Amino acid sequence: MPNPSSTLSTPSIVLTDCSFAWPDGSVVLDHVTAAFGRRRTGLVGANGAGKSTLVRLVTDELRPTGGSVSTTGTVDLLPQRFARGPDDTVADLLGVRERLDALQAVLAGDTDPRHLDALEDDWDVDTRAVAALGEAGLDLTVDELRRPVATLSGGQAVLAAVTGVKLRGHPVAVLDEPTNNLDRRSRERLLDLVDRWPGVLVVVSHDRELLEHVDEIAELRDGSLRTFGGTWSAFESRLDVEHAAAERDLRAAEQVLRSERRRRVEAETTIARRAKAGERSAGSMPKILANGRRNRAETTAGKLRSGHADAEARARELVDAASGRVRHDDDVKIDLPDPGVPAARRLAEFTVRGRPTVLQWPERLAVVGANGTGKTTLLEQLVGADGRRAHPLPDTGATAFTDRIGWLPQHRDGRLGDDRTVLEHIAREAPTATARELRDALARLLVRGEVVTRPTRTLSGGERFRVALAGLVLARPVPQLLVLDEPTNDLDLATTDHLVDVLRAWRGGLVVVSHDELFLDRLGLDARLTLDGPTP
Repeated sequence: MPNPSSTLSTPSIVLTDCSFAWPDGSVVLDHVTAAFGRRRTGLVGANGAGKSTLVRLVTDELRPTGGSVSTTGTVDLLPQRFARGPDDTVADLLGVRERLDALQAVLAGDTDPRHLDALEDDWDVDTRAVAALGEAGLDLTVDELRRPVATLSGGQAVLAAVTGVKLRGHPVAVLDEPTNNLDRRSRERLLDLVDRWPGVLVVVSHDRELLEHVDEIAELRDGSLRTFGGTWSAFESRLDVEHAAAERDLRAAEQVLRSERRRRVEAETTIARRAKAGERSAGSMPKILANGRRNRAETTAGKLRSGHADAEARARELVDAASGRVRHDDDVKIDLPDPGVPAARRLAEFTVRGRPTVLQWPERLAVVGANGTGKTTLLEQLVGADGRRAHPLPDTGATAFTDRIGWLPQHRDGRLGDDRTVLEHIAREAPTATARELRDALARLLVRGEVVTRPTRTLSGGERFRVALAGLVLARPVPQLLVLDEPTNDLDLATTDHLVDVLRAWRGGLVVVSHDELFLDRLGLDARLTLDGPTP
């Protein structure tokens, strides 16, 4: 839990009248002035609000289009997506590969000054790295620091990368969605690392549990950034109070507007009656006297109308202002078509240590287990993914009995991390759909306007998930089996809630891997398949 004695320090990240907009005109920050000065800050906001863009501004990867961003000390970043190429090793995740290479060369007798410069007198870099990994629950030897990242599970890779950020010891660190892919044990270790973090830390997250371990919450919303002292639960409580007050103000303003409208109608009725009575009496008066009386009546009526119109306009302004203080959030709308699967149709079979499990319609199955036990590998075999790793468990495999499979992998970079635009990607996934159908499907998932013409590599993790999901929605023929690997990674809470509702109503088969126990509990699963072998 956060240290109660934590106090405000000199701000380490300062935004001064900072603005940022993409070339297509999409505004992320609108004249924001704010500072992160506490030891641990949780950066929150809906998918697409611009959290990852703000991180790129803080780390100097992007430049603001107006104002400035300044930092006290060097900023180190753990991005949502980090290196997992075939040549990347654990040492690369830790950021010590160059020093390890230099140390190995020196110990082998090569005293080239380049090696000594690279080493920077860090003669125990290998043992420090191993010790730091051990604190994070990764028991590796010095030799295993050169182990390929591809042999680690997603959760193990995340823990190693977070350990690298801590090991490098920069004054300011930013962790972007660090709890993705972590099992229960790994999550506990990460939370412990956060609690004991030695410097200034910013965590970008939708994870309620992680956000209970910060000192302040910074919310990015509609181009503005506000900070709140305390944890996520304190932030939610404050929002509830603000929302209730805003709703009361709106109701009161609407009541004033109704009253002013009623007075205006009553005034118009009175004016009309007086005018009619004046016309009747004017017939018996001299013309000059009648005209004077009519002019005075029109002047009085004009003032009365103007006064009531002004009062109604002021009341309407109050309603508009009160309405602006009420939070209005757009909702994702996912519409998965009925796949028309025959009753009791066999969809897949899983064999774990020689024991078969058959999935048939309309069953829903969760594959669970600790990081490194082979859950993703099992799904990759089921869907026939290219480049899948060797299975870590003996007598384990999966077979699909349908080729109509909707597959959302854990790592979507390969499919959504290039220069193709969102529309180009979706058109490839759904070649028979019209341009209007593509845009409509994306709009229901809150991917709208000029965003659809942006390269997919510029999207946040949550936006990438929604684009991938749009591909499933548009797929023809409709998938009979959905296979989802860690679907709640990067998703904001509202989208996760809607995804639960959609999957519960889904008329096909479902196989899901997730460490989010609350998410699994809400799905109404028929069975869980547990992989409990040793990690590779």
